[in-house]
Amino acid sequence: MPADTIYALSSGPPPAAIAVIRISGPQAGRALERLAGRIPPPRQAAFARLRDPQTGEVLDEALALFFKGPASETGEDVAELQVHGSRAVIAAVFAVLARIEGLRLAEPGEFTRRAFENGKLDLTRVEGLADLIYADTQAQRRQALRHLQGLLGDRAERWRRQVIEAQAFAEAGIDFSDESDVAADVAARAQQIAAGLLTDIEAALGDAQRGERLREGLVVAIAGPPNAGKSTLLNRLARREAAIVSPFAGTTRDVIEVHLDLGGYPVTLLDTAGIRESDDPVEREGVARARKRAGEADLILWVEEAGSAREGGLEIRPGDAPAESWLVLNKSDLLENAPGEPESGAGDGRTGYGTFGARFRISAATGEGVSAIVAALTAHAEKTFGSREPALVTRERQRQALEQAARALTRAVSESREDILAEELRVAAQALGRLTGRVDVEDILDVIFRDFCIGK
Repeated sequence: MPADTIYALSSGPPPAAIAVIRISGPQAGRALERLAGRIPPPRQAAFARLRDPQTGEVLDEALALFFKGPASETGEDVAELQVHGSRAVIAAVFAVLARIEGLRLAEPGEFTRRAFENGKLDLTRVEGLADLIYADTQAQRRQALRHLQGLLGDRAERWRRQVIEAQAFAEAGIDFSDESDVAADVAARAQQIAAGLLTDIEAALGDAQRGERLREGLVVAIAGPPNAGKSTLLNRLARREAAIVSPFAGTTRDVIEVHLDLGGYPVTLLDTAGIRESDDPVEREGVARARKRAGEADLILWVEEAGSAREGGLEIRPGDAPAESWLVLNKSDLLENAPGEPESGAGDGRTGYGTFGARFRISAATGEGVSAIVAALTAHAEKTFGSREPALVTRERQRQALEQAARALTRAVSESREDILAEELRVAAQALGRLTGRVDVEDILDVIFRDFCIGK
C-alpha cells in the first residue's frame, strides 16, 4: 500500500523572511503541479507563482524545487517550496495542500523517519541529527555533526561485518566437526576476530561517559544557606535576571536552571533553595529538592556569607557527594578584605559534600571576583570533557547495545564448543545491528523520533 504524502513547515516559526514548506511522498509531484502549474526539472530551483487551483488566485511568488526519489533526503519524491514567511502565506498554501487527496500534515520527525526506513540514515545518524538540531555549544555541534556523518554508524557496520565473518568461521567449524584439525583452525580464527573486536568495543565504551555528559552538559549546583547570595551569583554568571533576588531569606523555593556556553562547552547552573530547617511546607519541599539536585550535580558551588560564624561548616546529606565542591565566600564587599583569586585545594571547610577543591572570595552584587569563578568553571568543563575529538558513544541506547555485544564477544573468546561460539557471535551481531537499526528496533523508533520537531 503506497505511503501517504506528507507536508509540513520545515523552517522556523513565522513571521520570517523565507519559509520552507516540504512535501514528501508519491503525490509530491502532483501537489507541486497543482500549486505551481508545473514540475521543474529535478534539483533545479525555478520561479513559480503559486495559485489556488479552485479560484486561480495567486497566493505567493516562490522558488520551487523537486527531488525525484530515491535520490532525495527521504528516499521518496520530495517537493520544496520557498515562500515568503508570513503566517497568511503559509496558511494559504497549507489550505490548498490539505484539499489534495492523499496528503496530510506530517507528524514530528516523520521526514527523518522515512529517511531511516528508506535506508538514507541509520539510527546513529538520526540521533546525531537530533543532537545537531538541539546543540547549544560548539563542542556539542562538533560531536553531533560527526555522528550525523557516520562516526559511530560506519564503525558499527564494520564491526558487524567482522562479527559475521567470525560467525562464518564458527559455522564452518560445525560443518567440519569430523575433521578435528580443520574445526580447531576455523574456530581459532573466529575467536581471534572476536578478540580484536572486543578490544575495539571496550575502548569505545571506556569513553562513553564523556560523550553522554557532553550531550547533557556539566551540571553545577549553587547551594548553601538562605540569603547567602546564591540567586545574585546565578544572575551574575548568567548575565541576566534569571532568578528573583530579595533581602528576605527563603525567596527561592524551586530549582532554577540556566544554560551557559563556557569555552564552547555546555554548563547548566542550578539555583537551589537555601538549606535550613523550616516550618513552611512549601519551603521544606524546596529544601528537599535542593538537596536532591545538589546531590546529583557534577559540581557544587557552596555559597556562604564571607565572615559568617558558620563559614563552610553546614552539613547536608553526607554521602551524596559529587566529585568536587567549591566554597564561595560571598558579600566580601561588606568586609575590609577585597575579593581574591581562588585558593586551590583549600580543605578547611566541609558541607557534607566533601572537602572543598577551591575557595573563592567574591561580591556577587558588584561582580568582583566572579571572573575567577567563570575561568575556573571553564577550565573544569574543559578538563571534564577532555579531548576536543568527538566521543564515539553519546547515548545510553548506544552504550547498552555495545555492552551487550561486548558481553557476547567476551563469552565467545573463551568458548570451546563451536555451536555455542556461533550463537554468541550471532548475539553480538544482533546487538550491533540494533545499534544502527538494521534489526529488531521497532520498539524504540517511537521513542527516538518523538523528540523531533514537525517538519524534520
